[in-house]
Amino acid sequence: MSDLARFSINQMTVRQLSLPELTSACVELGVPGVGLWREPVQEYGVEAAAELVRDAGLRVTTLCRGGFLTATDPDARKAALADNRRAVDEAAALGTDTLVLVSGGLPAGSRDLRGARERIADALAELGPYAGEMGVKLAIEPLHPMYAADRCVVSTLAQALDLAERFPAHQVGVTVDTYHIWWDDTAPAQIARAGAAGRLHTFQLADWTTPLPAGVLNGRGRIGDGAIDMREWKGYVDAAGYTGAIEVELFNEELWAMDGREVLAQTAARFLAHVIE
Repeated sequence: MSDLARFSINQMTVRQLSLPELTSACVELGVPGVGLWREPVQEYGVEAAAELVRDAGLRVTTLCRGGFLTATDPDARKAALADNRRAVDEAAALGTDTLVLVSGGLPAGSRDLRGARERIADALAELGPYAGEMGVKLAIEPLHPMYAADRCVVSTLAQALDLAERFPAHQVGVTVDTYHIWWDDTAPAQIARAGAAGRLHTFQLADWTTPLPAGVLNGRGRIGDGAIDMREWKGYVDAAGYTGAIEVELFNEELWAMDGREVLAQTAARFLAHVIE
């Protein structure tokens, strides 16, 4: 396929494919980039995974995910920091300069959103310099507000940038994911803000379709099936100076039940039809 130069497939979209199957399918279809997830990479072996994708000529556009930095228990916070340092190491070994952060939800029994966000800042103060030394940028991903309690107390790009701007841009920036921010009419201005500061570290796509499934986590729609104008959002990041990869990241039970190569081919075709053309 032509015009796939900026296309990257996030591994979660085709999680039914093993890492060797994913790399061979990408080569076959002319997909140049992959966004990898830590768990399958660890299962395969970080160094072996790095060699596999490198030998296939693929670019690792991001590693997902670090984060979950809101715990109040000292031992839990220590463990989270250690795990995030490992995630930085893994990103560097895989040859990607971007580690996506899902910041974490409220601790059990807590209602203190501001306090949770401050604990994220405290963690970034330790993790940012380490990531910078390793050549890895931390990309805070705001998640839709429906996830604020249990997964991510950072719900808007403005909140993400308010955290990121406490640190150098080569250490901490943001992830723009259409699924999570399409509803926010301040988001385009925040994308411009991120771009001007050199903090727009990665761009991900998923569509918004309803009804949402039980649990809501695996409800991301295929590109072109839902309410989001993908070309409009690509226009925002392009205008902000972003020239990097565009990942399609879908959590979708129906897609996971299909043949993974077919899903990859369809996703690439939809990328061309709804984002590029």
